[in-house]
Amino acid sequence: SPITILKKKINMLRKSVLLTLSMISANSSIATAFITPQNLITNNAAPFIVHSSSENTKRYLSADEAKETPAAPAPPEIHVDKLDMRVGVITKAWLHPEADKLYCEEIDIGEEEPRQIASGLRAYYNLEDLEGQRVLVLANLKTRKLVGFPSHGMVMCASKDDKVEFIVPPEDAKIGERVSVEGYDGEPATENQIVKKKMLNAIFPGLATNDEGVPCYKGVPFNTSTGVCKAQNNMANAEVA
Repeated sequence: SPITILKKKINMLRKSVLLTLSMISANSSIATAFITPQNLITNNAAPFIVHSSSENTKRYLSADEAKETPAAPAPPEIHVDKLDMRVGVITKAWLHPEADKLYCEEIDIGEEEPRQIASGLRAYYNLEDLEGQRVLVLANLKTRKLVGFPSHGMVMCASKDDKVEFIVPPEDAKIGERVSVEGYDGEPATENQIVKKKMLNAIFPGLATNDEGVPCYKGVPFNTSTGVCKAQNNMANAEVA
């Protein structure tokens, strides 16, 4: 009958309104125009106002209709495995022509061409001590100019009480091998991610040498396939960067 058809249409409209109300924040209540079947059947009856919230509405909806949007996943934590630290050897070194604290170096880290890196080491090492020195290189840093010299990477060192020492790999560690830290085995970040997400600010405070002069991240040693790395002269309890 026409009345039955009208009632079905009214029920569909009612359900649509309730679904809309379910999207309203649970902490807010609003006054919403709501038409009941009785209102529509009675020609002269005016719609009335009700207060509703998502909690009230859920009583009228099925479990599937009342599903809440899942929370967004937490951003991944930043740890030492975002760093790409490589075993390297200094093949060439010279004085920076315009900066009295910097050396310029070419360092083989297993790539087609050696990395050019500037290091503020002139107060701590003689020039003749550098060539042939095995080092760790933080490789996934963007090239930046240091007093005009394009430096692509950073030589890792321990520092304490105005003293600085190279972090050195074992003598038989392969050039280009990536240094690992047990328990942190993710892929390294890109050079852009390191900068954009300020990863060094998050990671470097967790780097230090232990009582034996072994560089660690949160107490876990820097490792290679042939053993742990060390501060060159076993500098203990020092910052690493």
